[in-house]
Amino acid sequence: MALGQINPTVGDFTGNAAKIIEFSGRARDAGAGLVMFPELSVCGYPPRDLVERASFVQQNRKTLEHIAAETSGIAVICGLVTPAQAETGKSVMNSAALLKDGRIEFLQSKMLLPTYDVFDEMRNFAPAKSQSLFPFCGKQMALTICEDAWNDKQFWNKRLYTFDPVESLIQSGGNFLLNISASPFWLGKRELRRDMLATIARNKRVPVAMVNQVGGNDSLVFDGSSLVLDRAGNVIAQGKSFEEDLVYFDSDRLTGEIHAQIEGEEASVYGALVLGTRDYVRKCGFRQVIIGLSGGIDSALTAVIAADAVGPENVIGVGLPGPYSSPGSISDARALAQNLGIHFELLPISDMVNATRQTLGKLFRGLAEDATEENIQARSRGNLLMALSNKFRAIVLSTGNKSELGVGYCTLYGDMAGGLAVISDVPKTMVYRVSKYVNSQRAVIPEATLEKPPSAELRAGQQDSDTLPPYEVLDAILEDYVEDSHPAEWIATHRGFDPALVSRVIRMVDESEYKRQQAAPGLKISAKAFGYGRRFPIAAKSDV
Repeated sequence: MALGQINPTVGDFTGNAAKIIEFSGRARDAGAGLVMFPELSVCGYPPRDLVERASFVQQNRKTLEHIAAETSGIAVICGLVTPAQAETGKSVMNSAALLKDGRIEFLQSKMLLPTYDVFDEMRNFAPAKSQSLFPFCGKQMALTICEDAWNDKQFWNKRLYTFDPVESLIQSGGNFLLNISASPFWLGKRELRRDMLATIARNKRVPVAMVNQVGGNDSLVFDGSSLVLDRAGNVIAQGKSFEEDLVYFDSDRLTGEIHAQIEGEEASVYGALVLGTRDYVRKCGFRQVIIGLSGGIDSALTAVIAADAVGPENVIGVGLPGPYSSPGSISDARALAQNLGIHFELLPISDMVNATRQTLGKLFRGLAEDATEENIQARSRGNLLMALSNKFRAIVLSTGNKSELGVGYCTLYGDMAGGLAVISDVPKTMVYRVSKYVNSQRAVIPEATLEKPPSAELRAGQQDSDTLPPYEVLDAILEDYVEDSHPAEWIATHRGFDPALVSRVIRMVDESEYKRQQAAPGLKISAKAFGYGRRFPIAAKSDV
């Protein structure tokens, strides 16, 4: 058997079918009798409201029939959208098809439809009322789709569903569990997924084969990392992380290929961000990217990621020095660009800033300077970057991190301008960790960038610490509040932090919701990222 770990694009039926057919042919030529592909691999995951278009659903079926006709000599399992049979108000189901001898031999639909975090499948799909087994090579195959395997009572302390499809299929005589998935990445997810599947294998005494989607689709990054486990829960085959792969295993002997995966948090974050950036840029039809280089750590890491993602020849770095930019910041930005081999331009903004202030001078006369004048600088930079984007048809990558976005330490229509917020789910402390990892592989980020105190350089002598607590403290509070939903009192007690400081940070988080909902999409690498997986009202009041 084989696991076809592919990178589909949502709505690209022609391209997705070509991948499935190519990987199927390779698996057949290698002697495999069956090859599995990820959840909704025919249409790409997540299709979201595209499934409401009748033509989209019809194209699924047409493409599936084409795949069946082009994959003779091997059985193929792939995921697609099918019309719903039940009267639920939903027109489609999330399904898996077994293709054999040029026809659709078996069809199974998903029963458990997640609605937490980034998932909203109940919005789009009707759940299957029942599932059944299919025979293959002397085995009774239990075919499940992603979430169907995420409700084992031996693993979860608190289950989200009353019914367990895996348990039902095994009780019906299933002796080999197959799972096709589109399971997004976040730090710790690969280990959680492996441990959960191992628990099923051990307790049900059945082998488990899971194929996972790889690639970036909008904010989500799928890591692949497909697995096969024996009845004792041991990994006997595995796919690579963050790249397409074809993995073979013997379903009788329970032996297979172990392909190396990326290990370590920093390396995993970096791999996810490179893949997510590459796919977002290319799948949205762009070739070049533009990054404002400040000489700081955030823009430096974003530039390194971009150069690896799309090639240094496709990255334009722009230095935008203002009235308070230090000479070191300009030289650090230039050195970074040289080290990466990317194009670099210098566009001073002081004249623009002065012109804007002069235009507003009559209205601002007699008023003290404040964040307004600082934001004029940030918005001048954003204006120039977006002009370059329009002229050269290149996408601007914004460079704000999760710590800044969390507390609103960013300028709307200024440094938040862009088409993709590459590191918006990376806390500042992790930015430093990943940057040091990057330099351990290839020293490209100037040491001065790593060592100097963080500063927006929007006023004389400014440092982030003027406004924010130390990033080690801020990131801990944000992790507890944003990712784990702990209240202020709990955070202060368990962390030993000043309660007033905790309350102030939480208030900054809540008051900045309006900014985050206008931000560019960001790449998710944590269990709870800002974006459509965290849905809070803007016009609201709440006690911390």
